[in-house]
Amino acid sequence: MNLLADIQHSYAKLSKSERKVADVILHAPEQAIHRSIAQLAQQADVSEPTVNRFSRRLGAKGYPDFKLLLAQSLVTGAPYVNRHVDQNDSIQDYSSKIFDSTMAALNTSREQLDYTQLAAATEALLSAHKVSFFGLGASASVAHDAHNKFLRFDTPVMLSDDILMQRMIALNANTNDVIVCFSHTGRTKALCEVAALARSEGALVIGITAAGSPLAATCDIVLATHVPEDTDVYMPMASRIAQLVLIDLLITGYTLQRGPQIQEKLRAIKASLRDSRFEPDSQ
Repeated sequence: MNLLADIQHSYAKLSKSERKVADVILHAPEQAIHRSIAQLAQQADVSEPTVNRFSRRLGAKGYPDFKLLLAQSLVTGAPYVNRHVDQNDSIQDYSSKIFDSTMAALNTSREQLDYTQLAAATEALLSAHKVSFFGLGASASVAHDAHNKFLRFDTPVMLSDDILMQRMIALNANTNDVIVCFSHTGRTKALCEVAALARSEGALVIGITAAGSPLAATCDIVLATHVPEDTDVYMPMASRIAQLVLIDLLITGYTLQRGPQIQEKLRAIKASLRDSRFEPDSQ
């Protein structure tokens, strides 16, 4: 999906007013996703119905849907780096593009966040006797972050980025265990097999992965990031950031529901680590 390419290809067929809308969007697409229909119409010097008509011409149901499609296209344009980065980009150019595409990805994930699934995942972690975090390849770094943050609590936690270790942990799981699997694509066969194995042993499995993926179909609870990033060709960037934010949501909900007592314990842990750091420069 690349809505910007579609706009360029359709440009000659657009009406004069619709071209004004296209010009505004093509000039600064990262800014367009944050504008209301009234703001975009004013900037393009057209009416709001013209913006709606333009949106539908590009295959959207309306302007809100068009903004969502535009945000998705921003996070999907150079191989192994970022689709929007060009060979001749200056350091300022590619820095701005990566920041803009990442913010667009986070905005898309926020708009499509399933709060029911988030609440269910938080509740599962609260009642778990043991939590294991699994990730392979690029998703392993996200699993490491989750493990590091949950180590601060009194619930036993484990981490594995090795498929053989994951299988052993899954086989030893029981109905009191929660296993969290990280995969942007949700198409890694080995991880899907581990998730199915853990469920067969009675464990509850949470997937932080793509909606509708094979892994999502295997999990009890799914937190989807909705970042259309083709990691078969491009290095994962925005999708990883979105997954990290989901971890922050889980850790925040977990902490708040545990109440003031656990927050006091977290402060004590922080205090115990203070001597491991140099004091900040007083100047």
